Amino acid sequence: MTALELAFASALLCALSGVPALFSGMPLFHGRRIACILLSGGAAAGLAAAARILLLHNDIETFEMAWRLPIGELLFRLDQLSAFFLIPVLVVAVCISLYTCGYCSTTPDNRGESLLTFYLGLVISSIILLLISASGITLLIFWESMALMVYLAMCLEHGRPEVREAGLQYLVASHITTLLMIVLFALIAQYNGQSLPASGSLDPATPAAVAIFLTALIAFGMKAGIMPLHVWLPTAHANAPSQISAVMSGIVLKMGIYGLLRVISFFSTPPLWWGVLLLCLGIVSAVVGVLFAIGQHDIKRLLAYHSIENIGIIVMGIGVALIGLTTGHRILFVLGMAGALLHVLNHALFKSLLFLGAGAVIHVTGTRDIDRMGGLSRSLPLTSLAFLTGSVAICGLPPLNGFVSELLIYLGIFKGFGITAGTAAAVLGMSAPLLALTGGLALACFVKVYGGVFLGEPRSPLPDSHESPAMNYAMTILAGLCLLIGVLPFAAIRLVEPVVASIYPQRGEALPEILTTAHLYGLSLAAAALILLIFLLGAWYLSRLKTGPIGETGTWDCGYAAPAPSMQYTASSFAEMLVGIFGGILCPERHQPDIKGLFPGRTSFRSHVPEVVLEKGILPFFSAADRRLAAIRRLQSGQLNHYILYIFIALIFLFALSYFL
Repeated sequence: MTALELAFASALLCALSGVPALFSGMPLFHGRRIACILLSGGAAAGLAAAARILLLHNDIETFEMAWRLPIGELLFRLDQLSAFFLIPVLVVAVCISLYTCGYCSTTPDNRGESLLTFYLGLVISSIILLLISASGITLLIFWESMALMVYLAMCLEHGRPEVREAGLQYLVASHITTLLMIVLFALIAQYNGQSLPASGSLDPATPAAVAIFLTALIAFGMKAGIMPLHVWLPTAHANAPSQISAVMSGIVLKMGIYGLLRVISFFSTPPLWWGVLLLCLGIVSAVVGVLFAIGQHDIKRLLAYHSIENIGIIVMGIGVALIGLTTGHRILFVLGMAGALLHVLNHALFKSLLFLGAGAVIHVTGTRDIDRMGGLSRSLPLTSLAFLTGSVAICGLPPLNGFVSELLIYLGIFKGFGITAGTAAAVLGMSAPLLALTGGLALACFVKVYGGVFLGEPRSPLPDSHESPAMNYAMTILAGLCLLIGVLPFAAIRLVEPVVASIYPQRGEALPEILTTAHLYGLSLAAAALILLIFLLGAWYLSRLKTGPIGETGTWDCGYAAPAPSMQYTASSFAEMLVGIFGGILCPERHQPDIKGLFPGRTSFRSHVPEVVLEKGILPFFSAADRRLAAIRRLQSGQLNHYILYIFIALIFLFALSYFL
């Protein structure tokens, strides 16, 4: 089978994977096990197709279906860019399917759980076909299919008002994206007809090129969650089932990045402002995203804002690459684009791991509120370790994978600041400290999360809990991949290099090697040495605990003779100082306790960080517009003769207008 045929087989197996779970006579566990086997087979076929393109350098094949639609033909092609994006999609999909096998039913009749398995397979199948689409109409069909399946999956618990609200926000954002994509492909059709243009084939200096770039940036930026186009993302991620949250963050957001990269690859040397704009948007998304994450109480909403942060880091890498392309410094293009692509893969792994870990915690505690958790490392030790691994990776700390991709972007920024001048140098110089600020704030945020959820004493009574082997296997695979890429970054770079070369418009020119430029072999040795050191220190500490004398004494209790779990620092109190420092951006809302008299009664304090763009900007705007335009609704009387009169007046107006023109 060719690589493209393997991709079709992968999509078919994934689409069929959830069908057995729908059979009423089949137990849910068996249906999910069959789904996992079929989806794993589809993933194996898809990964084999990606390996043929990226590692074996097979010829790129195009397939046109004999059946034509009235608005265009169905055209498919598997090239380096789509092959690379298949990797995180399929790896994460297999782990989520395996995780689902151990995730116990939360609905009385299991109907919702069966549909969740079914929709998961259709989402992955739609994304595979989206990635191999080679014409505008083909991509639109499977883009809409992906959006619809995700919507159905996230709204399975539609009896809850917050789920319906989240689904509505997601659906509105998806429709806006689709409308913009229709405009985008109509503009592209002026150059290349129905099929998507080849890499570097379009001139970026024309007004139509600017319109294509800005339309693609808004459309795909909204899907990816670039600020301020992110308004649908936090609520949707927080209220979807945990497996679908992992799909949305680990996979669906990356389709926005894929679309943006695909459109950018159509053009030859872009103007400088394209790269500067992307770099600035990436900085805003990264810094502001992590700030909003710090102020959250809901663990899934917090992780959703960290998705915005990491999408910002990816966009920063793309911005660095475009600046290098414009200024003629190929090393900037290579480092920026390689860092962005590798961070796409890395974020898919560690963010899916964190959402699955959060799902295990929520399943045990029955709440998403971090301030009501605590001490879970004793009852969920493996989940605790997996979540810690994801936390270290997302903070960009060695020796895990997040450090490698962020290092490439850092190197691109530093090199660019030294070899560019003017606006490019100024923006690159500004981006380095802001990226460092993002990393520091992310570290503070995950100290808050991990400490509040897994350490200390439980803040509320917890039911007896046990860890499911299937769930642990899935999280262990993702954690192991995070560690593997951190220790062997040169292996992951082999997947990235063909993609970088395919996007570079001057195909004949040789690009600098990432391995030697970033000294990845030395980085691999340093990571291995760090792991060995951690292991030795841990072994030494455990031996001291076993052989040393055990003493017992009282600790300082701050004047309290009987400390209680409620006296612990909460996650909110830990983050209070940072929320206060950045209060001008976060606009926190505090509900102070009402304390009166010498012996006040029981009271409470609550704080909340709103979604500022949505709650302070978009919703008030539409509310004001609704009030101002209320008088026009009187025209909608519901009487047919009035509507006929409106049509007659419109026709008279158009006839008069055509006469004068």
